[in-house]
Amino acid sequence: MFEVLVFVFENYWRGDACPELAHLERKLNTVGFDAEEIQDALVWLKDLNLAASGLQQPVTSRDEADCKATASAPFFSQSPNTMRIYSAQEQSCLSVESLGFMTFLESSGVLTPHMREIVIDRAMAASADPVLLDDLKIIVLMVFWSLGKEPDALVLDELCESSAERIAH
Repeated sequence: MFEVLVFVFENYWRGDACPELAHLERKLNTVGFDAEEIQDALVWLKDLNLAASGLQQPVTSRDEADCKATASAPFFSQSPNTMRIYSAQEQSCLSVESLGFMTFLESSGVLTPHMREIVIDRAMAASADPVLLDDLKIIVLMVFWSLGKEPDALVLDELCESSAERIAH
C-alpha cells in the first residue's frame, strides 16, 4: 500500500490535484500496481480526506458519542504544556522509532496536535504492524499533502531521507 501512496504523492504534488478515486484507480491499474494494494490505498486515501476535512464517522452508541464529543474539542486550543499519552494499542501499532519521531516533529512545531491525531489515525489504519519509521514518514507526508500544506525544506528532506542511508558524523 505504501508504494501506491508514494506514487500518488510523487505524481500529484498537491492533494487537490489528485483525480477522483475512480480515475485514480484506473491510473494505478494501468501503472501495474496490485489490485489489492490499490484498493487498500484508495480506502486509506478516502479516510484521509475525511479526516483532513474534519468529517467524522457516524456515532453508533451513546458511549461513543460522549467519547467523540470530548475528542472533537478543537486541537488548536490545547495548552502548549499538554502531553499526548499513547494507548497500549497505539504503542503496539507504532514502532518505538515512529513514536519518537512523531514526538520530535511535534516538539519542533512541525506537527500540530490536529495533524498528529490524523497521523495516528492513519497509522492505525495502515496494514503494517508495527508501522515502521519509513512508513510513518510517508503517512506524515500524506497528511501534509491532504491538508494542502508544504513542509519546510529541511522537514521535507528529513521525511524523504531513508534512515538506513544516513551516515552519522
